[in-house]
Amino acid sequence: MTVHHRVRRALAVGSLGLAVAAGSLAGASTSQAGDTGHTTISCKAVKVRTDPSKKATVVGIAYRHDKIAYDQFAYKRAEKTWYTRGTVTRKSDGNKVRGYMIYDCANPYQSNPAPKPSIPK
Repeated sequence: MTVHHRVRRALAVGSLGLAVAAGSLAGASTSQAGDTGHTTISCKAVKVRTDPSKKATVVGIAYRHDKIAYDQFAYKRAEKTWYTRGTVTRKSDGNKVRGYMIYDCANPYQSNPAPKPSIPK
């Protein structure tokens, strides 16, 4: 085996190992599905958080009938909870808040409770 083939094989093995490691880290706590659209908040109030977790920092509060432009859904396996990520435009003051909200309050079906996506394996 020549040096050129050894280098090529080492690069292939290294990149494959990196891809497997990154994939297992990304899927460890949440599984995500992408989608885009607009809807309104259906709960009386919902906390907007920095990450899809009940323990994440709250960056704002969204209220019923506030508009949201959503772009992602995330399932937190440890909490067995779906989250919606998007930008909320509040009716009361016009401020925009970006982050994750509980899916039941910010869903694309404009109803509560919403039909949830299937749980990722």
